[in-house]
Amino acid sequence: MISPDEVVSYLTELFPEAKCELEFSSPFELLIAVILSAQCTDKRVNAVTRELFKKYNKPEQFALLDQKTLEKEIYSCGFYSNKAKNIINASKDIVQRFGGVVPKTQKELTSLAGVGMKTAKVVLAVAYAVPGIAVDTHVGRVARRLNLTKNEDPDKVSVELESKFDKKEWNNLHYRLVLFGRYKCKSQNPECEGCKFAKNCNFVKNKVKK
Repeated sequence: MISPDEVVSYLTELFPEAKCELEFSSPFELLIAVILSAQCTDKRVNAVTRELFKKYNKPEQFALLDQKTLEKEIYSCGFYSNKAKNIINASKDIVQRFGGVVPKTQKELTSLAGVGMKTAKVVLAVAYAVPGIAVDTHVGRVARRLNLTKNEDPDKVSVELESKFDKKEWNNLHYRLVLFGRYKCKSQNPECEGCKFAKNCNFVKNKVKK
């Protein structure tokens, strides 16, 4: 079994300066970027938002946008119709219900269109330094391979991981798990050779059995 301390120690060694790779200059820009990042790479999102935020970067501006106009701007991020609709509706809520300020609680954030627990936790952690472990596909995959969870549901995985690790580690651990899954423990062809987790990794064990 891999202990939580071993996970923290090795991931800190691999990614000492881990941080969110999305580009933003305000909590609102971060929120938009995270919504766009669903089923899309951070690299693609950054390419889109660099141009998008030159034209619109406040909730008041997005709230007034025509959906078709926004769809054209974010087309390459995928699922553009749903994302455009959610971004516009979330912006309207931020303006009408929260005075134009991105809320600072999970309950309020998840009341916005298109904002689930993962998105809320990323925004809270990155923009407001609120501790939390957000679970995307990378974090979920790594957690299951390292036997930190058997759950497939991201929200349940988030709760389970937070129960295993010291709260002061949550935010940095989230970034490091993301980077580990993105660049090392990849879905296809993970870099298992030399990995300190290999002896206790479900992926390696299943590969050996085959």
